[in-house]
Amino acid sequence: MDGGGRNVGPLSGSGHSGGAGFAPARALRDAVTARLRRLGPGRRSRLALPIERRIPRHLGTLAMSVSFAALALTGFVASGRYERFVLENGRPFDILARLAGFGVERVTIAGIARLYEREVLQAAGIDGHSSVVFLDVNEVRDRLMQVPLIASASVRKVYPNEIVITQVEREPAALWQRNGIISVIAADGKVIDEMRDDRYAALPLVVGEGANERLKDYLALIEAAGTLAERVKAGTYVSGRRWTLKLDGVDIRLPETGAADALARLVRLERDARILEKDIIAVDLRMPDRVVVRLTEEAAAARAESQKKPKAKGAAT
Repeated sequence: MDGGGRNVGPLSGSGHSGGAGFAPARALRDAVTARLRRLGPGRRSRLALPIERRIPRHLGTLAMSVSFAALALTGFVASGRYERFVLENGRPFDILARLAGFGVERVTIAGIARLYEREVLQAAGIDGHSSVVFLDVNEVRDRLMQVPLIASASVRKVYPNEIVITQVEREPAALWQRNGIISVIAADGKVIDEMRDDRYAALPLVVGEGANERLKDYLALIEAAGTLAERVKAGTYVSGRRWTLKLDGVDIRLPETGAADALARLVRLERDARILEKDIIAVDLRMPDRVVVRLTEEAAAARAESQKKPKAKGAAT
């Protein structure tokens, strides 16, 4: 103790004369010695080896080979040759699955009505390169649901070689012509297919902008036409307000309101006067108190000529 009562001995309290500065060094040395003892002689000798002797033989060669292979694969993909390979042979894992006996050999389609089998398979993305193992049924279903004519679809696998597709098709109700293009529409007016062949030829035909949305009104007019219904070839929706029906080359112009009543008048006229068998090209029923007809060019010319002839003079008295 000094005069102030302070301890001037070593901080470790060991009483050795070496001083406090050597205590941390001794503690570090003792810790390293204890660690080496726990490792055992085999581990100590391995840590003492140079790094080039601790790395497995041929690791560098293997790493270089993998790098070259990765570069070659990148070039193969970037050049487009991989896409051509997949197009001609299928995806690599599908090829392996087919070799193992899990290729798609049969596709069963239930619920097909107006679509062709080849159209369903093309939409589903299934061909001879597909495999049952790696076919994503959810993806196939999503692809099928992109077809407007298909209302619902389900896909399941039957191992080892079959895919089963169950679908429900929308019911086509009419054809819709707009800007020279004919589409197939459902009862609600939604376009569900294109007119590609004659499979839809017997459906009613509506023409004009917005005619698809008024399909229900047009079908009601066909029903109201009675005995003339079979002669109606098409209906044109004019200016978003009224219909003009095409009957065997004769246009029937209907009013905006009371179109069904106007058709009833036409049915009576045809029954009583055979008006549609005359040389006319149009019947205008838009006025409730009269019927206006338009003659063919030949009939109009003949009528004009007959009106030009002078009246016969009476006998002289």
